[in-house]
Amino acid sequence: MMRTLVLGGYGNFGARICRALAADAGIELLVAGRDARRATAFAESLGGGARGVRIDVQAPDLADTLRRLGVALAIHTAGPFQNQGYGVPQAVAAAGAHYIDLADGRRFVCDFPGALDTAFRNAGRTGISGASTVPALSSAVVDHLAAGWQGIHGIDICIAPAQGAPRGEATLAGVLAYCGEPIRVWHGGRWTEQPGWAHPTKVAFARMKPRRGALCDIPDLELFPARHAGVQSVMFRAALEVGRAQQAFAFLAFLRRVGVLPAPQKLAPLLHSAGRVFDALGTALGGMVVRVEGTDASGRTARRAWHIAADDNHGPEIPCMAAILLARRLARGDALPAGAHACAGLLTLEEFEPEFARWGMVTETVDEAA
Repeated sequence: MMRTLVLGGYGNFGARICRALAADAGIELLVAGRDARRATAFAESLGGGARGVRIDVQAPDLADTLRRLGVALAIHTAGPFQNQGYGVPQAVAAAGAHYIDLADGRRFVCDFPGALDTAFRNAGRTGISGASTVPALSSAVVDHLAAGWQGIHGIDICIAPAQGAPRGEATLAGVLAYCGEPIRVWHGGRWTEQPGWAHPTKVAFARMKPRRGALCDIPDLELFPARHAGVQSVMFRAALEVGRAQQAFAFLAFLRRVGVLPAPQKLAPLLHSAGRVFDALGTALGGMVVRVEGTDASGRTARRAWHIAADDNHGPEIPCMAAILLARRLARGDALPAGAHACAGLLTLEEFEPEFARWGMVTETVDEAA
């Protein structure tokens, strides 16, 4: 059995991963967090022999602790990752274990291979950053949509969470960190700068009403221009369900741009609590759309879109799926490439399908007019 430790194991995303892995016969689960009592109580609720342990990720002896616990895989869910260093993955590599995280911080994920590749190769282990909706699922969708094409010209992604879906304060803090900040975007075949969360744009979805989405800073904006030669534009937006909430983020972006609010992320605790005011105006339905435009196998201009709709507030399960799938691969003994990698192209869309079905999520691929 592969002893797997989930950092932040009783948190918003960590708890979902633990629930999925606790029933896996090939995994011995350790639920880790700063509160030993909470970790133990949650582990006991899972059954299957899961154990709770207290872990301080700031401790200088973290590698020794992981080694003493016999950890073979560490899954890091304790964000936000935007301002984190690489102390945790470095400790995991030093302990001789595999590493997976759910990071969506652009610099954290994009710089991860260069910073950690030698450490994980020397350990003969795999380190993977960004095993989340982006770039793990988004890259799988782009590969699926453009399979057999001669080239990709444009990629446009929008995530639209349900207003009622559980959300973590750490995730909100990560989002606010680039609210109003200039973000480097590949547009028209060159790098430009646009402000985060400003200027919402209407986005259409297959099974949801149109929403207004605004630019967010994610790894895909940097990874995809390098991964897809010839692509001219890459865009990522987030579209909140309640228009007033989207307007509030746009206002915060304006305040930052004019220098009135230099650190919006400090408002995360307040906004996390106040956000429930909007819940009565929203629903339990969220989703995502990925649009790709390019040249198909016959040399014709083509545009395809992939949609997913998640009802019953199940949307937060999606960011957890890549880590679950990769952990199960390792537990089966399937090889993953040694060294450190951003999680783009490591999973196929087909591998995600059973997880979508498990939560009743509906997917659809549409050929759109170019």
